[in-house]
Amino acid sequence: MTSILSVGSVAYDSVKTPFGEVEEVLGGSATYFSVSASFFSQVDLVACVGNDFRKQDVQLLESRNIDLEGLEYMEGQTFRWKGEYSNDLNEAQTLDTQLNVFSDFRPTLPVRYQDSSYVFLGNIDPSLQRQVLSQVQTPQLVICDTMNYWIEGHFEALLETLKSVDILLVNDAEARQLAQEPNLVRGARKILAWGPRIVVIKRGEYGVLMFYMDSEGTQAEDQLPSGDSLSVFGAPAYPLEDVSDPTGAGDSFAGGFVGYLAGVNRCDVQSLRQAIIFGSVMASFCVEKFSLDRLKELTFTEIELRYKEFKAMTQFEDIP
Repeated sequence: MTSILSVGSVAYDSVKTPFGEVEEVLGGSATYFSVSASFFSQVDLVACVGNDFRKQDVQLLESRNIDLEGLEYMEGQTFRWKGEYSNDLNEAQTLDTQLNVFSDFRPTLPVRYQDSSYVFLGNIDPSLQRQVLSQVQTPQLVICDTMNYWIEGHFEALLETLKSVDILLVNDAEARQLAQEPNLVRGARKILAWGPRIVVIKRGEYGVLMFYMDSEGTQAEDQLPSGDSLSVFGAPAYPLEDVSDPTGAGDSFAGGFVGYLAGVNRCDVQSLRQAIIFGSVMASFCVEKFSLDRLKELTFTEIELRYKEFKAMTQFEDIP
């Protein structure tokens, strides 16, 4: 089975939404990504935690298709984040951030991880993302996430990283900030010119857009699309009656997206579109409960059924 190298944060979150509140629950970008991706492929996790990291959380990760050789234990406290959502669940208000051991995180890959084919660079300093890439021999696909903090304060370093990235995953606000362009289509075209072959823009309850340059003709299953014409694929968010906690939805989307591509070991347009839907499926399950509670009990049968519901929901016929 093809494995995914996942680099990012493992954290303890305290979250309040209009539907409830939790304290010190398992979170972090790499955690959500890895658990989500583990339904489709093996994940090799590279992250750091403090000596307060709970045994039951280690056991949860070990119970999944996640290798923890790259999980580094450091003296101190695990990364903490505290946030609150209003009735507008698209954005959290950060109340407190304690980087703790994460502030000294310098990813070092175990030897076995250095020949990874699929690499997911989670939301960390762009210079650290490049350090990770420098340790990987010949990656087949490099996927990168980032956020407003790095865009604003480390713009040039991020541009340098994007030169080595195949797929960039960002939300709509981050895409506009990065491209300095209010129009997402123009912004995506600008970002594509900086290096990525594909830009995936997550739009929360409004769904997701994928932009790539393509041309008519045949393409091998393991090849990313290429060409000189901008193509767009869009999918809605799955309509949910009950939403508890949006924390981790974007990382769960990334896990489903990258996990599917690694699972089928293909990168053609058809597979990328299928991966977008699987990403959307995983994000929709994530928000149904707090923390990882919904993903813990999720079955692959449920994932397949919701994928089929997505297909039925978005299918329409040609005009006669």
